[in-house]
Amino acid sequence: MPLSEDVHINPLGFREYDARWLYPKDINKAGIKNVGQGFGTQVISKTNNSPRVIVGHDYRSYSEEVKQKLIEGLLETGCNIEDIGLALSPTAYFAQFNLKADAVAMVTASHNENGWTGIKMGIEKGLTHSPVEMNELKKIVINKEFKKGKGSYKEIKNFKDIYINSLIKNKIKKRLKVVVACGNGTAGIFAPKILREIGCDVIELDCNLDYSFPKYNPNPEDLKMLEEISKTVKANKADVGFGFDGDGDRVGVIDDKGREIFSDKIGLLIARNLSSKYKNEKFVVDVKSTGLFEKDKILLENKCKTVYWKTGHSHIKRKVNEIKALAGFEKSGHFFFNKPLGYGYDDGINSAIQVCNLLDKQNEKISKLINELPKTYQTPTMAPFCKDEEKYDVVAKLVKKIENLKNKNIRIDEKKIINILTVNGIRFSLEDGSWGLIRASSNKPSLVVVTESPTSDDRKKKIFEFIDKLLKETGKVGDYDQKI
Repeated sequence: MPLSEDVHINPLGFREYDARWLYPKDINKAGIKNVGQGFGTQVISKTNNSPRVIVGHDYRSYSEEVKQKLIEGLLETGCNIEDIGLALSPTAYFAQFNLKADAVAMVTASHNENGWTGIKMGIEKGLTHSPVEMNELKKIVINKEFKKGKGSYKEIKNFKDIYINSLIKNKIKKRLKVVVACGNGTAGIFAPKILREIGCDVIELDCNLDYSFPKYNPNPEDLKMLEEISKTVKANKADVGFGFDGDGDRVGVIDDKGREIFSDKIGLLIARNLSSKYKNEKFVVDVKSTGLFEKDKILLENKCKTVYWKTGHSHIKRKVNEIKALAGFEKSGHFFFNKPLGYGYDDGINSAIQVCNLLDKQNEKISKLINELPKTYQTPTMAPFCKDEEKYDVVAKLVKKIENLKNKNIRIDEKKIINILTVNGIRFSLEDGSWGLIRASSNKPSLVVVTESPTSDDRKKKIFEFIDKLLKETGKVGDYDQKI
């Protein structure tokens, strides 16, 4: 009988909202099994002694192997597994609702490079683990505090078709020409079919599954991927281009001129479009998003309110659920649609469908709709170095400092600070709607800095200079990954 493998797990793989490791360098098969036992223990303690858990995997060469070890761990705690096979993360989330299961575990490293594996987990339907639940899971796994039981295994065949059928009901009247780019990731077997079924002419770009990702990672923030979509949109005179990430929960959008549209601006267009039908609704956006939501005339006319909340797909998803918002938009491309448009979780394909509905209804090119939004001048998301063990303390001190400056009526480029939001670091707004943000990065040793002005590029820079001076004065903040 072969000797059992020693357990190896790098504890840093337990992130804020999911788990990610280099496999097998940072976690081996025995480690994955232990994570399964840990998650199973957590599910049982929060639900019942014989819970049903949905499990799926993405298209990487080793994802099925990882999933099998995860399942072994879950079974040993007494969980009953319902395996939906090759899937997107939103397919797994949908399965929890559709099959009325107690929890979900999706094996995916999303858009990460090959060599990475990971697990997105959730217990409450439509929500993935919060930082508190991830910490709890980490403690259970590291201390091996596992429940013992005997679960069952069931394969759910053809669940892909049930998921696809749930999304194709929302037909469009116009024959939109759309570029669908999947970076050879799992979305390739879902997105083209769904968008054709709702009535689009689809031009496929790298939609064949190839786990070596021969061109670039399936990541809608990857410049190579965006450039390829842009070229294809222009060459085919397409109405819009969509780029999906590796597990299909995010989408990037390219307009008919081949230009990338930032996700917060797409979110605003979608919110405007929805607000005419769904009046008095709430929308949630993250603190890195444009200030245009607050004073948008169409949203205000339709009595819709926007709530700015913590950056991170898990945080936005939870806030959408908590305040029963119609939709939420996270600047990295995670969009969340609540009933009657969805179940509240992030689904890149459903997000693309909402963009198609917008174009179907508005009778304008997407480039024109974007140009009709008030112009703003925004910096990229900048990340000055700050040690992990110091970054939260640095931000807490900066919050107090800026609050004091506001109380003293200190002006930035001759404008007073009129509002301060501290749900996630500090976002301060000036009289003209310009704003600056400083927060701690949730996944690397850095701060996050963004500024925006609806008035001028010069004011945007002046706000950055104000922030930069404060950061230098701390003596604990280093170089930026990029500057304006």
